[in-house]
Amino acid sequence: MLWKTAIIPFSVPFKEPARTSRGVYHKRRVRYILIQNDAGAFGIGECAPLEDLSCDAGPEYDQRLIAACRAFSESGSIDDAVPASLPSVLFGLETAMAHAKAGTVRFFDTPFSRGEQGIPINGLIWMGSFDEMLRRLENKLAEGFRCIKIKIGGIDFDQECELLRRIRERYPDPETLELRLDANGSFSPENALHRLERLATYRPHSLEQPVRQGQWKIMEKICRESPIPIALDEELIGINTPEERHALISSIKPDYLVLKPSLHGGMSGSAAWIREAQSSGAGYWITSALETNVGLNAIAQWTAAFGSSMPQGLGTGLLFTENINGFPIFIRGSELYCRADGAEPTFSSILSRQSAMIAR
Repeated sequence: MLWKTAIIPFSVPFKEPARTSRGVYHKRRVRYILIQNDAGAFGIGECAPLEDLSCDAGPEYDQRLIAACRAFSESGSIDDAVPASLPSVLFGLETAMAHAKAGTVRFFDTPFSRGEQGIPINGLIWMGSFDEMLRRLENKLAEGFRCIKIKIGGIDFDQECELLRRIRERYPDPETLELRLDANGSFSPENALHRLERLATYRPHSLEQPVRQGQWKIMEKICRESPIPIALDEELIGINTPEERHALISSIKPDYLVLKPSLHGGMSGSAAWIREAQSSGAGYWITSALETNVGLNAIAQWTAAFGSSMPQGLGTGLLFTENINGFPIFIRGSELYCRADGAEPTFSSILSRQSAMIAR
């Protein structure tokens, strides 16, 4: 069955600048894919590449997105239309198709989608000044989060250690408060192990991506010698074939994978990463890549189908001053829930826009 498609760009501002070691985000630019067939089935997906990070981001992105959507319209097959080098487009079309097939934004029948069970999530602390990070931390603790993810590498390392010292002074038991650290590749090969030794005194659960991706031998040494379990995130970007995935995991031997469908091959590619992790004995958790509620809901519905009890990185919808309303997901305490009332979003804030780039 053939599909008509439309692409609508959208932009949402962050409440506060989202700072990583790579730079600062002030607005989130996304593209929504709308699909519809002659039988009236309708679906919406979100393409949300991250500038300076996604392997498919760049000045030619919109042209490649349009070409992929045209190919999908003609073939009706995502696999035939979208190359693996466009993971955010894969995710957007997979999401739109899942929505259209299910006839609801609750893609799978799970305890989560029925409103019976929440998904544990971590509280995210963005990089900032010491005082800013301390304020954000206090807010997350007051909200009831007992798994905190802290992005480091943006201020003086001694100050970051002081922040962690204060946390552990207040919550000395890692079973009471789990600390996940994310360096976003900000350590150098020369200082990484020394910094990991210092950070180990604060008993973190893990540390993501200590050095920049693409340095497999260095990362293997870090994973082998680190006193802290190491998780890979950026390292997985652009690794698209089964052979490449197996080579990376068997070479580096990480403790965890942090999976973002928009970056790591869509839902299908991320599922392949999960299978690879399980076969090697590595753990994993799933997180958003700062999508709006369209993409965040899709990731949450997909994540719930795996039934993992680990806290996931799905609390990012609160980062924006505005969002796409009407989705059933909401945060209560330190868990993400899905309303059970069956109400569906209307997408009026998207459909009312007149800036569609393509329609067939």
